[in-house]
Amino acid sequence: MAEAPEQIPSAEHSMQKIVDMQHEIAEGHIPELPSVGKVLAPYPDIVIEWNNIKLEKEQIYLNEYWIPGHTRTHKGTISSPHIPGADSFTDEETITDTLKPGDIVSVYPLRGGQLFLVENRVIKL
Repeated sequence: MAEAPEQIPSAEHSMQKIVDMQHEIAEGHIPELPSVGKVLAPYPDIVIEWNNIKLEKEQIYLNEYWIPGHTRTHKGTISSPHIPGADSFTDEETITDTLKPGDIVSVYPLRGGQLFLVENRVIKL
């Protein structure tokens, strides 16, 4: 009895295999540990170059500290041996600093490699 001829895979099936292989290769090149990136464009349309990839704002979780106008409230107690008693205080600080093109930042790839956390500006010593 003659063997049935081997069927040639469809173009759709072949293309899916190629896409799957590319996805596996890409995931293998995403560092799991934090690394550094370079700011190309500032907030609000932030772009960061990381691992030879341009990360757009839709892919980035940004530490709110880097958003100009962000306000932080500080509460505490001041005490001094030279001033009797303790005084409580509340203070507000409005952040005006932001990331600028050329700044080096810490980049944390999130699981799946499609989103990234940008937390701090860093410097090389």
